[in-house]
Amino acid sequence: MATRHYWINKTSKSPDMKSTREIFKTNPSLLEEPEVAGLLEYCEQLQDEIVEFKFQKTNNKELAMLDMLKEVIKGCNAIEKEQAEHERFGFDAPAYQETISNLKRYILKRCQDEKIYL
Repeated sequence: MATRHYWINKTSKSPDMKSTREIFKTNPSLLEEPEVAGLLEYCEQLQDEIVEFKFQKTNNKELAMLDMLKEVIKGCNAIEKEQAEHERFGFDAPAYQETISNLKRYILKRCQDEKIYL
């Protein structure tokens, strides 16, 4: 049987990873038991699922944050352009208060939708 690694210490911030050989070093014959082999296989599947879930969760929130930041930058660029046109051509001044309120509403709604807690 190949050496597999499993998380043993679940309460520590830096988990201690041990191989199956280390876990069963006092009684290696248990590795040959069908129940133990089945349990180890099940643990490996669960570990893979946990890693995949954590990756998806992190990845989705990261993408949502990146998208939100791009939208915020786009809005800021638009308001800066309005300000430059106001100064250069005498167009109407940008509505800063409305822009800030819209930006805040957008960020809060997007965070709520993506379950990002600020």
